[in-house]
Amino acid sequence: MKVTVHRKAHFNAAHRLYRKDWNDEKNQRVFGKCSNPHYHGHNYELIVAVTGKINEETGFVMDLKDLKELIYQKVELPFDHKNLNEEVSEFKDLNPTAENIAVVIWQTLRPELASHLDLEVTLFETPRNYVTYRGE
Repeated sequence: MKVTVHRKAHFNAAHRLYRKDWNDEKNQRVFGKCSNPHYHGHNYELIVAVTGKINEETGFVMDLKDLKELIYQKVELPFDHKNLNEEVSEFKDLNPTAENIAVVIWQTLRPELASHLDLEVTLFETPRNYVTYRGE
């Protein structure tokens, strides 16, 4: 029997959606107001889901205290109140779309979890716009 546990987290960050190899006109046409050269921000909501078998000894899939600390250290500290384009190395050459942010978070957390656990990351950029990545 497999069970999924979830942990919610939150971080605020600024970003600009643009491609360095495109001119401002094309960036504006493709990314609209999200390509503002002075950046814009979001109140991101993150849900990290871990799926696995329940440990017979502890009754946990994973200790949620450990998951909370992992998200704090690997996501909240490096991303919160940062300009993703300028201050987070993963986005130096990667457009910080919600899709790419979710993939980066997944890639950051995956090596920290036991191999028998499955990981899913859901990132809300706004209350109505969100993405999910499962490592596929």
